[in-house]
Amino acid sequence: MRFRTRLMLVLLTVVVVSQLATGLAFLRATQQDALAKGNQRLEVGARVLDQLLDRRGDQLRDNVAILADDFGFKSAVSSQDRETLQSVLVNHGTRADADIVLLSDPDLFETAQQQGSAFSVVIADGQPYELVMMPVQAPNVIGWVGMGFLIDEAVVQEINALTGLEISVVNYTSQQTPTYLASSHSRTEAQPLSQFNNATEAEAYSETSQMTPDDGYLTYASELYNDSNNQTFALIQLSRNELLAAYDDLQWQLLVIVALILLFTIAIAAWSARSISRPLVALADVARRIGQGERVNDVPAESSQSETGLLAGTLRSMQDDIAEREAILRHQSRHDLLTDLPNRISALEDINTRIQDSQPFTLLRLAIKDFRNINDTFGYELGDHVLVTLANRMQALKSPIQTAYRLASDEFLLLINQPHTMPHWRISELAALSTPIDLDNSSINLTLAAGEVSYPAHGEKAQLLLRRADIALDIARHHPDAHQRYVEGQDERHLRQLTLIHDLRDAVNNNQLQMDYQPKVATLNGEVYQFEALMRWRHPSLGFVPPDEFIGLAERSGNIRKLSQWMLEHVASQLHQWQQQGFRISVAINLSASDVTDPQLPRQLAELLARYHLAADQLSLEVTESAVMRDIDAAARTLDEISRLGVSVAIDDYGTGYSSLAQIKRLPVNELKIDKSFVLKLDSQEDDLTIVRSTIEMGHSLGLSIVAEGVENAASAALLNDLGCDSLQGYWIARPMSRDDVIPWLTNVETFIFTH
Repeated sequence: MRFRTRLMLVLLTVVVVSQLATGLAFLRATQQDALAKGNQRLEVGARVLDQLLDRRGDQLRDNVAILADDFGFKSAVSSQDRETLQSVLVNHGTRADADIVLLSDPDLFETAQQQGSAFSVVIADGQPYELVMMPVQAPNVIGWVGMGFLIDEAVVQEINALTGLEISVVNYTSQQTPTYLASSHSRTEAQPLSQFNNATEAEAYSETSQMTPDDGYLTYASELYNDSNNQTFALIQLSRNELLAAYDDLQWQLLVIVALILLFTIAIAAWSARSISRPLVALADVARRIGQGERVNDVPAESSQSETGLLAGTLRSMQDDIAEREAILRHQSRHDLLTDLPNRISALEDINTRIQDSQPFTLLRLAIKDFRNINDTFGYELGDHVLVTLANRMQALKSPIQTAYRLASDEFLLLINQPHTMPHWRISELAALSTPIDLDNSSINLTLAAGEVSYPAHGEKAQLLLRRADIALDIARHHPDAHQRYVEGQDERHLRQLTLIHDLRDAVNNNQLQMDYQPKVATLNGEVYQFEALMRWRHPSLGFVPPDEFIGLAERSGNIRKLSQWMLEHVASQLHQWQQQGFRISVAINLSASDVTDPQLPRQLAELLARYHLAADQLSLEVTESAVMRDIDAAARTLDEISRLGVSVAIDDYGTGYSSLAQIKRLPVNELKIDKSFVLKLDSQEDDLTIVRSTIEMGHSLGLSIVAEGVENAASAALLNDLGCDSLQGYWIARPMSRDDVIPWLTNVETFIFTH
């Protein structure tokens, strides 16, 4: 098909489609607006009907109340004077202009008895009445008196006069036989009950598609009465033809406008296609040849002031720009923009090339430890300077290092022409890379972690080698030895960690977590004074996951606060349940480093204590010294607020971190827990005994209570008692137990005796 023809078709198609879309959208919007306004009118009519019935009901209620309180009437009811009752009922009904007046036994009208009065629509003798019933009390209920207005032609005519809507009162029997009881128009046949949606509901609405074909009305059905034999509706209707009359005229007007625009477009398109197509066809051929990589010298010359002339000049300059840009893009696609080192794509290409040549090599994947702290402390601009400096150092490294790459953020890769690295060489090179960097008179010390893999020992695919180097690097980040070489089997552990991190998010919602409780015993009297809450996770496929494994993963993945919030809520609820059973128990809860620095934690604890009616001494918090030392100032602020609530704070695993009693003295700490590594062999290791003795003495000198965890035999328990340790915890006393076992264990346990 020729370009000129295509251009004409495109112009015509655009105009036709746009006009049709605009016209159809306009018509649809107009129709929907008309129907929406009709629906609004129907809803207004329904509200007017409700208000009219409410007003008439209030009038009835006032008259019935006067009659029910009339002393003479009560006397006549009590004496069952039928003539007097009939006269009174007729007189009051006449004054109230009621259509029906009745007196019934006190055993009837169960709803009225429950509510004190009754206001409803009922069917009597085939007619709908708005009826109000009230009790006659002397002082007990001796009967029920009621009045009612007939919902007749006058009512529907009044609604019609107020709203301009047609209204009918239709009754449907249990066989769905319809009968018109009153109507504002001449309709004599009602559509079947099945024509309405939700006919058994209080109100039902149906559109024209649900009417009989010859009806042509929008209908709103308001239920007035419903029992096993009758359903009575007020049908409020509006003519659909009346609503859409203007819409029909608009359709023809739009059709004429679209036809005129189409004729005008055909003429313009024919002229435009002829004048534009000739030079564009020539330039399109030039562009095609340039796109194929051909160097075109015979670009058609046009006036530089015309659009085609500008296009021709652009095509000529484009050829020069393409070659230059391709070189730049190729370089950028394979190099890091910040450091200008080759990137991951280049690394994969080079590794695959070495694999194809079957040349052994080693990959050393590097990362800066705590690089985020450098950015937070010195700013991202200086952080980028650190990366550039490290990249320049890597580029300056000599053989056997072949190439350095930047993979992402603070991660780099060295391709080394050796089957593996030698320890002395590796230590020397890493030391050179880790030389402190001077920035604005400040010295930044770099600590590098390195993960090493070798080809072909650790894999024969580039992606596999990079993944295993990443696994080794991840281990090196958290290991005292900053260099780790990949070991077979670490893949499985890495995949397990990824699975646990992913599934940890749903462990709370899927009820996979539970809390076990391990008791603490006071050496002074041998009695249990507290339990420590220990979180347990039973994975649906991996089974029991040790807390030492998933707690660390939760901290690294950012899920620890979600677990801590679940634990606090769960323990507080459990304490409340035990309290209702008559057992007032205290529980200690372990917190992470992120919890200790969370300023919202004190408010959350106060809310839990209030909600579950717990005393402050029923909750105790345990924090590891390493967690506190991460940000001791923030931890001190949070723990001060918690201490003011009356909640005690303990330092857990004391002796395994880098703190001292002088640092802990700054915190509102009530208790020290000596780590179990010093207690397990206390009865046989003299060094452990010395450490425990000195810790107890120094702790007591600061006014702290001392707890020893990991007590597994009577000899250790007796030694700790002799050393003055205040409390003991361990398997010798009891293993962690489920919540259901706590109360039976407490009931049956005897007082512990700590003697040799």
